[in-house]
Amino acid sequence: MNTEISQRLGIEFPIFAFTHCRDVVAAVTNAGGIGVLGAIAFNPEQLEVELTWIDEHVGDKPYGVDIVIPAKYEGMDEMDPDKLEAQIRALVPAEHKEFALKILADHNVPELPEEDERSNGMIGWTAAHAAGLIDVALRHPNVKLIANALGTPPPDVVAKVQGAGLMIGALAGSVKHALNHKAAGLDFVICQGSEGGGHTGDVGSIVLWPEVIDAVAPIPVLAAGGVGSGRQMAAALALGAQGVWSGTLWLTVEEADIPPKQMETYLAATSRDTVRSRSFTGKPCRMLKNDWTDAWEAEDSPGPLPMPLQMMVAIEAVSRGHRYPEQARDVNFNPCGQVIGRATTVRKAKDVVFSMVEEYIEATERMQAGVTV
Repeated sequence: MNTEISQRLGIEFPIFAFTHCRDVVAAVTNAGGIGVLGAIAFNPEQLEVELTWIDEHVGDKPYGVDIVIPAKYEGMDEMDPDKLEAQIRALVPAEHKEFALKILADHNVPELPEEDERSNGMIGWTAAHAAGLIDVALRHPNVKLIANALGTPPPDVVAKVQGAGLMIGALAGSVKHALNHKAAGLDFVICQGSEGGGHTGDVGSIVLWPEVIDAVAPIPVLAAGGVGSGRQMAAALALGAQGVWSGTLWLTVEEADIPPKQMETYLAATSRDTVRSRSFTGKPCRMLKNDWTDAWEAEDSPGPLPMPLQMMVAIEAVSRGHRYPEQARDVNFNPCGQVIGRATTVRKAKDVVFSMVEEYIEATERMQAGVTV
């Protein structure tokens, strides 16, 4: 399991765990993999607190930070960066806001208390915001990689991260995206098949992985989308990947900061319960199918808006879902991949890592034993 990218990062196993929970980052990192903290929900001050906590819990072990800088979003070429929020907010039709609020009202999801902090729906979705997060990440020596979840990072970001001695990569859902990453000089590509959670393309992993691996060689490729076991990791490495990038797998670990009712929803889900929907972010995003995703596909729906407009519509639902997870159970934002069907019990993150490694070894030994010359 010792690959080029794992050697460069100094990790024991090429298991990359994307998560929004610092406890999961620390647990996976301490188990020999590498945790990657999704920073989209944090402002720079909050991220500083999270990374400081991780530093205190992983010793000198490396970990990563995931940001979001969309390569393209609605109106980006015509807008003044200093007035971005106001200009984008003006593009959101009242009809869409009213439609979203009606869904919440029909499901009796309480309104937020006046004292609760409101998000504007834009946090984390622009290069300007990501710049502040990167500055924070670069102040922490244990952060060894930056990943962009949506598009090729701008040249100045690539130069800044690499100039600080860190690796930088990005997710790709197509060969075209991967070639853009290669042309930009990224250090690695995360190739995510359609099975994966979050923003995905429409090509399955078993087809997409080797296409991208061949297209961007010799750049290391991490396989994402449907990885939830050591057997799937063995398949990914057999196809030429240098590691696996997993996210759904860590939603149901003991360390995950998931409300009990939402955890129950994840544990009960099958591999057929997800859908690619634009109803929360404006781009195709795989999540659990529920009344919210159904409503935006119904005949009376005004239809999802492009990114980032749709998130400005959906942010009220996301905020209320965080505040009232039980009441919002049928309309909550539950991003996850099809491999959620394997997540049927709550386990410690380290046990998940070790079981993946053991199953990987068993799978490769079984394959070798079954091959005759």
